[in-house]
Amino acid sequence: MPAHLISRLQSVQNAAARLIFQIRRSEHITDAFLELHWLPIPERIVYKLAVQTYRALNGLAPRYLSSQLTRVADMPSRLKLRSASTQRLAVPAFRFTTVGRRSFSVASSNIWNTLPDDVTSAPSLQIFRQRLKTHLFRTSYEIIV
Repeated sequence: MPAHLISRLQSVQNAAARLIFQIRRSEHITDAFLELHWLPIPERIVYKLAVQTYRALNGLAPRYLSSQLTRVADMPSRLKLRSASTQRLAVPAFRFTTVGRRSFSVASSNIWNTLPDDVTSAPSLQIFRQRLKTHLFRTSYEIIV
């Protein structure tokens, strides 16, 4: 999505949090988001795309999505590389930067490759969602454990 649409969605989410907690526009919204356990809109997009990627890699998504993703370990030319033993995905080349990087195969591979190994190696969808939300929550609000 273009940045101006994401910022509009973020302002709607901010307004919802302000309505719930009766916060004025001049007050900071982060504490409300922390209490509601809401992710900001860009992280919500990452969350949704990562969950769809997990489903596609584990046979829980339609075939047309699964066929767009390739694990580095499954590529014969990369069997002897260190990355072959990880959960990383091959990022396909694209021509047009505006449309190409937003395609499912490119965006999902890039997001998947930035996730830590403990998140991507989750044994079930439920555990993956929990670990992913915790990871995104910590990184977006810079919570140190």
